[in-house]
Amino acid sequence: MRSLNFIGGEKGGVGKSVASRALAQYFIDRERPFTGFDTDRSHTTFTRFYGDYAAPVIVDSYEELDAIASTFEDVADDEEKHNSVIVDLAAQTAAPLARWIKDSDLLPLLAEMGIAVNFWHLADAGKDSVDLLGKLVATHGAGPNYFVVRNLGRGSDFSQLDESAALKDALAMGAHVVSLPELHEGCMRKIDRQDASFWAAINTRNGSDALGMLERQRVKTWLRNTYAMFDGLPL
Repeated sequence: MRSLNFIGGEKGGVGKSVASRALAQYFIDRERPFTGFDTDRSHTTFTRFYGDYAAPVIVDSYEELDAIASTFEDVADDEEKHNSVIVDLAAQTAAPLARWIKDSDLLPLLAEMGIAVNFWHLADAGKDSVDLLGKLVATHGAGPNYFVVRNLGRGSDFSQLDESAALKDALAMGAHVVSLPELHEGCMRKIDRQDASFWAAINTRNGSDALGMLERQRVKTWLRNTYAMFDGLPL
């Protein structure tokens, strides 16, 4: 099944771009074609690291957002008919995105086309992430898939989330609750300075920011554990 993946969480710094990059690398390594879109005007992080697969899009423009959905129709060959989409959502994009989805009656249309719509909610250990999950589920209701992702790189005590009414509502709609492993900060810092994909970071041996042998091993282990998490989701 093809899928449209909105990687969100609404607030900044919860790991949306890291999750988008990891999912992109997962699709690449699994030889699953995809198209990426980057809504962050300030940092364009997704585009920086996966420029061959992702393009910027302005979330305030219906015409540009339409290009996301049109990806599923504008196909050139049989392989592209199996194309999925990853949208790296910047902070505070939920409202314009919701208007576009509602005005376009997008969810029923994609359901008719056999395309799964996945809302990823990246969460840290704070209360804001709980409140924003409640808003997400209240906005879109039943129909799409909800992936609630505890980002272990942004906290360890998720009891507020686990005990919340927001998560209970999401679970009632079939939400999947998973954890994104923490990648060692030093490794991530070097990867970011390289503007490298995870594949490039693992396979680059030269340069001042090249990962050492055990750093490469830590990234491989992190990817393996992250892929195991992805394998359990209906992507």
